[in-house]
Amino acid sequence: MFVKLSNLELKDEEVMEKGAPKLCMRALPGEGAERSCAFDGARVVLMPITDAAHVVHGPIACAGNSWDNRGARSSGSQLFRRGLTTDLLENDVVYGGEEKLHYALKEIAQKHHPKAIFVYSTCVSSLIGDDTEHICQQVEKDLGIPVIPVNAPGFLGDKNIGNRIAGDVLLKYVIGHELEPSTPYQKNPRSINLIGEYNIAGDLWGVIPEFESLGISLQAAITGDAKFDEIRSAHRASLNVLVCSKSLTNLAHQMQRRWDIPCIDASFYGIQETSNALLNIAKALGDPELFLKTQKYVKERETFTRTKIAHYKEKLAGKTAILFTGGIKTWSMVSTLKELGIQVLAGGTQNSTPEDFKRMKAMMDPTAHIIEDTSADGFLKLIKEKKPDLIVAGGKTKYLAYKTKTPFLDINHGRKRAYAGYQGMITLAQAVDRTVFSPVWDLLKQPLGEGGSRP
Repeated sequence: MFVKLSNLELKDEEVMEKGAPKLCMRALPGEGAERSCAFDGARVVLMPITDAAHVVHGPIACAGNSWDNRGARSSGSQLFRRGLTTDLLENDVVYGGEEKLHYALKEIAQKHHPKAIFVYSTCVSSLIGDDTEHICQQVEKDLGIPVIPVNAPGFLGDKNIGNRIAGDVLLKYVIGHELEPSTPYQKNPRSINLIGEYNIAGDLWGVIPEFESLGISLQAAITGDAKFDEIRSAHRASLNVLVCSKSLTNLAHQMQRRWDIPCIDASFYGIQETSNALLNIAKALGDPELFLKTQKYVKERETFTRTKIAHYKEKLAGKTAILFTGGIKTWSMVSTLKELGIQVLAGGTQNSTPEDFKRMKAMMDPTAHIIEDTSADGFLKLIKEKKPDLIVAGGKTKYLAYKTKTPFLDINHGRKRAYAGYQGMITLAQAVDRTVFSPVWDLLKQPLGEGGSRP
């Protein structure tokens, strides 16, 4: 079997695990600036559990390089945002850091009273042989709360491997481990889990009102704005909705095998994709009354949303963009930009499945192509060649956009605005309009005057 990507024709074994063509070089362990490492991938998944303490057993730089670098938001406890670390030093490398970890866990429990503690191994603590799992078991007996080891040191691989390890941790220590189940195990009707939803910039809060209007209950978001006890009860959901197509697929599959919870993919970016997601959820729940109600509801919401963005769509019609993002946004953002009248000239990612690539390519104009050279030099050449009106990408690309004086919109985890759901589409239209038509771009294109200043 062959996967055809742009002008490339690659065998399956030549497609990288993260979904990029082979010539899109994957990061080596430790290259946090490119694709990050397994440790950071595990923290991405688990840290949005808001009422738990997250302790990095390693040098302080490991905590500093990954703490609070994502815009996951909480409606309650802010404990998850504390930068807790054992701060291993040279002497700890020589004599071991187990005793230091033991005391740190007890101090954290006494000071912060968390519902649970996640302890993250790092390259250093793993290489010196610290038995983190044994320490966690000891401290858990003393404290009476879950103390959970996360064995995902960075040298195991890239971010996606850490995502999967975190999913295994949730399955082994959290999901289904209710302290005092109020009722015998049974699925709650019309209840769903959102898997791979991290509430970036409040995305989750833009979708929950749609569920509430339809009578669909959210059993657990794994793990955006999540409470530890909510995730414990996630096995009671009637349906799993996989929002990120890459990070926790293994968890969804394992829950299907263990508790017979069916799973579907969904995206909440853009009007059409949001409607499709709601309709597919209603259909998968197997409730004919709910499905008919959802059909009527999405038509009303689509009409309302399109009315709200009509002014922006009229202004943006004919504009062009380059898209470089990851996961499910790889293809859903093509659809979303189209709904604003924007043509995608080129698209690419370093963090998606081959299926995401194929869906993206199918949605793009036949003349558009997949971005193959993702280096800084490659991007600069692409921008010079295509001359887009907008670049939609993650924060690492913004400096190249600014260098070429091209309007830039951050679509990844560093953003401050929620773009999911119908309301998120309105917010996105406003953000794109502000970005493309900002007077700063005309100002920057004016020639420098005397003394290197602009008018």
